[in-house]
Amino acid sequence: MSLAPYTRILARGPGRSRSYTQEEAAEVLRLMLAEGADPEAVGAILMLLRMKGETADEIAGFAEAAREALPQIPRPALDWPSYAAGRTRGLPFFLLAARLVAQAGHPVLLHGWNSEHHMAEAASVRSALPHAGIPVAGSVPEAGALLADHGIAYLPLEQFQPGLLALMQLRDKLGVRSCVNTVLRVLNPARAPASVQGVFHPPYRELQADAGRLLGQDNLTVIKGGGGEFERNPGKEIALFGLRDGAPLDRLAPARLAETGKLNRGWTDPALLARLWSGDWVDDFATEIVLGTAELALDTLGVSDPGAEAQRLWAARAQVPA
Repeated sequence: MSLAPYTRILARGPGRSRSYTQEEAAEVLRLMLAEGADPEAVGAILMLLRMKGETADEIAGFAEAAREALPQIPRPALDWPSYAAGRTRGLPFFLLAARLVAQAGHPVLLHGWNSEHHMAEAASVRSALPHAGIPVAGSVPEAGALLADHGIAYLPLEQFQPGLLALMQLRDKLGVRSCVNTVLRVLNPARAPASVQGVFHPPYRELQADAGRLLGQDNLTVIKGGGGEFERNPGKEIALFGLRDGAPLDRLAPARLAETGKLNRGWTDPALLARLWSGDWVDDFATEIVLGTAELALDTLGVSDPGAEAQRLWAARAQVPA
Protein backbone atom coordinates (compact mmCIF):
# COMPACT_ATOMS: atom_id res chain seq x y z
CA MET A 1 0.00 0.00 0.00
CA SER A 2 1.17 3.53 -0.76
CA LEU A 3 2.02 6.08 1.91
CA ALA A 4 0.30 8.81 -0.12
CA PRO A 5 -3.10 8.57 1.68
CA TYR A 6 -1.31 9.02 5.00
CA THR A 7 0.67 11.99 3.67
CA ARG A 8 -2.63 13.63 2.70
CA ILE A 9 -4.02 13.23 6.23
CA LEU A 10 -1.23 15.48 7.56
CA ALA A 11 -0.88 17.82 4.57
CA ARG A 12 -4.39 18.86 3.52
CA GLY A 13 -3.93 22.30 5.00
CA PRO A 14 -5.58 24.40 7.73
CA GLY A 15 -8.96 23.06 8.78
CA ARG A 16 -8.58 19.82 6.84
CA SER A 17 -5.41 18.16 8.07
CA ARG A 18 -5.38 16.20 11.32
CA SER A 19 -3.16 13.98 13.44
CA TYR A 20 -2.99 10.22 13.02
CA THR A 21 -4.90 7.89 15.26
CA GLN A 22 -2.78 5.32 17.07
CA GLU A 23 -3.91 2.66 14.59
CA GLU A 24 -3.06 4.86 11.60
CA ALA A 25 0.36 5.69 13.01
CA ALA A 26 1.10 1.98 13.47
CA GLU A 27 0.20 1.29 9.84
CA VAL A 28 2.34 4.23 8.69
CA LEU A 29 5.43 2.83 10.38
CA ARG A 30 4.74 -0.67 9.04
CA LEU A 31 4.74 0.82 5.55
CA MET A 32 7.87 2.88 6.26
CA LEU A 33 9.74 -0.22 7.39
CA ALA A 34 8.55 -2.30 4.45
CA GLU A 35 10.79 -2.92 1.48
CA GLY A 36 10.20 -0.40 -1.28
CA ALA A 37 8.78 2.39 0.89
CA ASP A 38 8.81 5.61 -1.12
CA PRO A 39 11.63 7.77 0.32
CA GLU A 40 9.96 11.05 -0.64
CA ALA A 41 6.79 10.09 1.22
CA VAL A 42 8.78 8.87 4.24
CA GLY A 43 10.64 12.17 4.47
CA ALA A 44 7.47 14.19 3.94
CA ILE A 45 5.61 12.39 6.73
CA LEU A 46 8.47 12.74 9.18
CA MET A 47 8.77 16.46 8.52
CA LEU A 48 5.01 17.06 8.60
CA LEU A 49 4.86 15.36 11.98
CA ARG A 50 7.71 17.53 13.22
CA MET A 51 6.07 20.72 11.99
CA LYS A 52 2.72 20.06 13.65
CA GLY A 53 4.16 18.32 16.74
CA GLU A 54 3.68 14.63 17.44
CA THR A 55 0.84 13.36 19.62
CA ALA A 56 1.01 10.57 22.18
CA ASP A 57 -1.23 8.43 19.94
CA GLU A 58 1.20 8.83 17.05
CA ILE A 59 4.27 7.99 19.14
CA ALA A 60 2.52 4.98 20.69
CA GLY A 61 1.34 3.75 17.29
CA PHE A 62 4.84 4.01 15.84
CA ALA A 63 6.30 2.17 18.83
CA GLU A 64 3.62 -0.52 18.61
CA ALA A 65 4.48 -1.24 14.97
CA ALA A 66 8.21 -1.13 15.66
CA ARG A 67 7.81 -3.75 18.40
CA GLU A 68 6.08 -6.09 15.94
CA ALA A 69 9.20 -6.16 13.80
CA LEU A 70 11.59 -6.89 16.68
CA PRO A 71 13.30 -10.17 17.48
CA GLN A 72 12.48 -11.74 20.84
CA ILE A 73 14.68 -10.04 23.44
CA PRO A 74 15.07 -11.50 26.96
CA ARG A 75 12.96 -9.49 29.40
CA PRO A 76 14.91 -7.43 31.96
CA ALA A 77 13.53 -5.69 35.04
CA LEU A 78 14.40 -2.21 33.76
CA ASP A 79 14.48 -0.67 30.29
CA TRP A 80 17.06 2.14 29.91
CA PRO A 81 17.14 3.85 26.47
CA SER A 82 20.14 5.99 25.52
CA TYR A 83 19.70 7.96 22.30
CA ALA A 84 20.85 11.49 23.12
CA ALA A 85 23.58 13.23 21.15
CA GLY A 86 25.40 14.17 24.34
CA ARG A 87 26.80 17.47 23.13
CA THR A 88 26.24 19.18 26.48
CA ARG A 89 26.19 16.30 28.93
CA GLY A 90 29.81 15.62 29.73
CA LEU A 91 30.82 12.15 30.92
CA PRO A 92 27.92 9.65 31.14
CA PHE A 93 27.94 8.96 34.88
CA PHE A 94 24.42 7.52 34.54
CA LEU A 95 26.08 4.30 33.34
CA LEU A 96 27.39 3.73 36.86
CA ALA A 97 23.86 4.27 38.19
CA ALA A 98 22.59 1.57 35.84
CA ARG A 99 25.34 -0.75 37.07
CA LEU A 100 24.34 -0.11 40.69
CA VAL A 101 20.73 -1.01 39.92
CA ALA A 102 21.84 -4.22 38.22
CA GLN A 103 24.00 -5.15 41.21
CA ALA A 104 20.88 -4.98 43.36
CA GLY A 105 19.42 -7.87 41.37
CA HIS A 106 17.34 -5.86 38.89
CA PRO A 107 18.54 -6.79 35.36
CA VAL A 108 19.00 -3.67 33.22
CA LEU A 109 18.91 -3.55 29.44
CA LEU A 110 20.45 -0.39 28.04
CA HIS A 111 19.94 0.15 24.32
CA GLY A 112 20.90 3.01 22.09
CA TRP A 113 22.82 4.59 19.28
CA ASN A 114 25.07 7.57 18.72
CA SER A 115 26.05 9.04 15.37
CA GLU A 116 29.57 8.28 14.21
CA HIS A 117 30.57 11.85 15.06
CA HIS A 118 29.41 11.54 18.64
CA MET A 119 30.74 8.01 19.00
CA ALA A 120 34.20 9.47 18.47
CA GLU A 121 33.84 11.93 21.32
CA ALA A 122 35.43 11.10 24.67
CA ALA A 123 32.12 11.64 26.45
CA SER A 124 30.06 9.35 24.19
CA VAL A 125 28.16 6.51 25.76
CA ARG A 126 29.75 3.74 23.74
CA SER A 127 33.29 4.84 24.43
CA ALA A 128 32.49 4.95 28.15
CA LEU A 129 30.80 1.54 28.44
CA PRO A 130 34.03 -0.45 29.03
CA HIS A 131 35.07 2.01 31.76
CA ALA A 132 31.66 1.62 33.42
CA GLY A 133 31.99 -2.16 33.41
CA ILE A 134 28.97 -2.66 31.13
CA PRO A 135 29.28 -5.29 28.37
CA VAL A 136 28.11 -4.58 24.82
CA ALA A 137 26.02 -7.24 23.07
CA GLY A 138 26.89 -8.06 19.49
CA SER A 139 23.50 -9.68 18.93
CA VAL A 140 20.13 -10.23 20.59
CA PRO A 141 21.08 -13.75 21.81
CA GLU A 142 24.28 -12.34 23.30
CA ALA A 143 22.25 -9.67 25.11
CA GLY A 144 20.26 -12.43 26.75
CA ALA A 145 23.41 -14.24 27.82
CA LEU A 146 24.93 -11.06 29.23
CA LEU A 147 21.78 -10.27 31.19
CA ALA A 148 21.83 -13.77 32.65
CA ASP A 149 25.54 -13.66 33.54
CA HIS A 150 26.04 -9.99 34.50
CA GLY A 151 22.57 -8.56 35.08
CA ILE A 152 23.25 -5.75 32.62
CA ALA A 153 23.94 -5.30 28.92
CA TYR A 154 24.02 -2.58 26.27
CA LEU A 155 22.31 -3.59 23.02
CA PRO A 156 23.10 -1.31 20.05
CA LEU A 157 20.13 -0.27 17.93
CA GLU A 158 21.68 -1.70 14.78
CA GLN A 159 21.62 -5.15 16.37
CA PHE A 160 17.86 -5.31 16.91
CA GLN A 161 16.07 -2.73 14.72
CA PRO A 162 18.14 -1.57 11.73
CA GLY A 163 15.00 -0.23 10.06
CA LEU A 164 14.49 2.37 12.77
CA LEU A 165 18.18 3.22 12.62
CA ALA A 166 17.83 3.95 8.90
CA LEU A 167 14.86 6.22 9.60
CA MET A 168 16.73 8.02 12.37
CA GLN A 169 19.75 8.54 10.11
CA LEU A 170 17.55 10.53 7.73
CA ARG A 171 18.37 13.41 10.05
CA ASP A 172 21.60 13.77 8.06
CA LYS A 173 19.53 14.43 4.91
CA LEU A 174 16.59 16.29 6.44
CA GLY A 175 18.68 18.51 8.69
CA VAL A 176 16.56 18.06 11.82
CA ARG A 177 15.56 15.25 14.16
CA SER A 178 12.31 13.40 13.66
CA CYS A 179 9.79 11.64 15.88
CA VAL A 180 11.85 8.45 15.52
CA ASN A 181 14.10 9.70 18.34
CA THR A 182 11.08 9.86 20.65
CA VAL A 183 9.77 6.49 19.46
CA LEU A 184 13.07 4.87 20.37
CA ARG A 185 12.88 6.26 23.90
CA VAL A 186 9.42 4.77 24.52
CA LEU A 187 10.03 1.59 22.51
CA ASN A 188 11.05 -0.66 25.43
CA PRO A 189 12.08 -3.40 22.98
CA ALA A 190 12.22 -6.18 25.58
CA ARG A 191 8.94 -5.06 27.23
CA ALA A 192 10.47 -4.57 30.66
CA PRO A 193 7.90 -3.83 33.39
CA ALA A 194 9.70 -0.58 34.27
CA SER A 195 11.43 2.04 32.15
CA VAL A 196 13.43 5.22 32.69
CA GLN A 197 13.70 7.87 29.98
CA GLY A 198 15.45 11.18 29.52
CA VAL A 199 14.47 14.12 27.35
CA PHE A 200 16.27 17.27 26.29
CA HIS A 201 13.18 19.46 25.75
CA PRO A 202 10.73 19.60 28.72
CA PRO A 203 7.47 19.24 26.68
CA TYR A 204 8.53 15.71 25.71
CA ARG A 205 8.29 14.57 29.34
CA GLU A 206 4.49 14.52 29.24
CA LEU A 207 4.40 13.29 25.64
CA GLN A 208 6.50 10.24 26.48
CA ALA A 209 4.60 9.58 29.69
CA ASP A 210 1.28 9.66 27.81
CA ALA A 211 2.66 7.40 25.07
CA GLY A 212 3.87 4.98 27.74
CA ARG A 213 0.38 4.80 29.20
CA LEU A 214 -1.08 3.99 25.78
CA LEU A 215 1.50 1.23 25.39
CA GLY A 216 0.57 -0.32 28.73
CA GLN A 217 3.74 0.73 30.52
CA ASP A 218 2.78 0.69 34.21
CA ASN A 219 6.01 2.03 35.76
CA LEU A 220 7.90 4.80 34.05
CA THR A 221 9.97 7.85 34.99
CA VAL A 222 10.74 10.62 32.50
CA ILE A 223 13.04 13.54 33.36
CA LYS A 224 14.81 16.38 31.62
CA GLY A 225 18.21 14.85 32.00
CA GLY A 226 21.80 15.63 31.17
CA GLY A 227 22.11 16.08 27.42
CA GLY A 228 18.77 14.32 27.02
CA GLU A 229 19.81 11.14 28.87
CA PHE A 230 18.26 9.74 32.04
CA GLU A 231 20.79 11.42 34.31
CA ARG A 232 19.89 13.92 37.02
CA ASN A 233 21.76 17.02 38.08
CA PRO A 234 22.16 16.75 41.89
CA GLY A 235 22.33 20.52 42.24
CA LYS A 236 18.84 21.15 40.86
CA GLU A 237 15.26 20.38 41.79
CA ILE A 238 13.89 18.05 39.13
CA ALA A 239 10.39 17.43 37.83
CA LEU A 240 9.37 13.77 37.54
CA PHE A 241 6.78 12.62 35.03
CA GLY A 242 5.60 9.14 34.16
CA LEU A 243 3.57 6.35 35.70
CA ARG A 244 3.39 4.36 38.92
CA ASP A 245 1.29 1.21 38.78
CA GLY A 246 -0.43 2.77 35.77
CA ALA A 247 -1.34 6.00 37.57
CA PRO A 248 0.11 9.35 36.39
CA LEU A 249 3.27 10.57 38.13
CA ASP A 250 3.91 14.29 38.45
CA ARG A 251 6.08 15.42 41.36
CA LEU A 252 9.26 17.27 42.22
CA ALA A 253 12.45 15.74 43.58
CA PRO A 254 14.47 18.24 45.66
CA ALA A 255 18.07 19.11 44.90
CA ARG A 256 20.58 16.77 46.55
CA LEU A 257 23.36 19.36 46.88
CA ALA A 258 23.49 23.07 47.67
CA GLU A 259 26.12 23.35 44.96
CA THR A 260 24.66 24.36 41.61
CA GLY A 261 26.04 24.20 38.12
CA LYS A 262 26.06 22.21 34.92
CA LEU A 263 26.59 18.47 34.73
CA ASN A 264 29.47 19.05 32.33
CA ARG A 265 32.38 20.01 34.58
CA GLY A 266 34.92 19.76 31.80
CA TRP A 267 35.76 16.13 32.53
CA THR A 268 36.59 14.36 29.27
CA ASP A 269 38.44 11.17 30.18
CA PRO A 270 35.98 8.23 30.36
CA ALA A 271 38.49 6.40 32.57
CA LEU A 272 37.20 8.66 35.36
CA LEU A 273 34.13 6.42 35.54
CA ALA A 274 36.27 3.43 36.44
CA ARG A 275 38.26 5.50 38.92
CA LEU A 276 35.11 6.83 40.61
CA TRP A 277 33.76 3.29 40.90
CA SER A 278 37.00 1.92 42.35
CA GLY A 279 37.48 4.85 44.72
CA ASP A 280 40.75 5.96 43.09
CA TRP A 281 39.05 9.27 42.29
CA VAL A 282 36.68 10.95 44.73
CA ASP A 283 34.34 13.77 43.73
CA ASP A 284 31.15 14.61 45.62
CA PHE A 285 29.33 16.07 42.60
CA ALA A 286 30.07 13.09 40.36
CA THR A 287 29.08 10.67 43.13
CA GLU A 288 25.78 12.48 43.65
CA ILE A 289 25.02 12.25 39.93
CA VAL A 290 25.31 8.48 40.25
CA LEU A 291 23.39 8.20 43.51
CA GLY A 292 20.59 10.56 42.47
CA THR A 293 20.10 8.84 39.13
CA ALA A 294 20.17 5.40 40.73
CA GLU A 295 17.62 6.51 43.31
CA LEU A 296 15.16 7.53 40.59
CA ALA A 297 15.68 4.24 38.76
CA LEU A 298 15.15 2.22 41.94
CA ASP A 299 12.03 4.23 42.72
CA THR A 300 10.70 3.35 39.25
CA LEU A 301 11.28 -0.31 40.10
CA GLY A 302 9.19 0.03 43.24
CA VAL A 303 11.99 -0.13 45.82
CA SER A 304 10.51 1.15 49.09
CA ASP A 305 13.41 3.36 50.20
CA PRO A 306 15.34 4.01 46.97
CA GLY A 307 17.62 6.68 48.42
CA ALA A 308 18.86 4.46 51.22
CA GLU A 309 19.19 1.53 48.82
CA ALA A 310 21.30 3.59 46.42
CA GLN A 311 23.59 4.61 49.29
CA ARG A 312 23.88 0.98 50.44
CA LEU A 313 24.71 -0.25 46.95
CA TRP A 314 27.36 2.44 46.49
CA ALA A 315 28.99 1.61 49.80
CA ALA A 316 28.98 -2.10 48.95
CA ARG A 317 30.15 -1.84 45.33
CA ALA A 318 33.13 -3.96 44.30
CA GLN A 319 36.33 -2.04 44.98
CA VAL A 320 37.95 -3.05 41.69
CA PRO A 321 38.41 -1.12 38.45
CA ALA A 322 35.15 -0.97 36.46
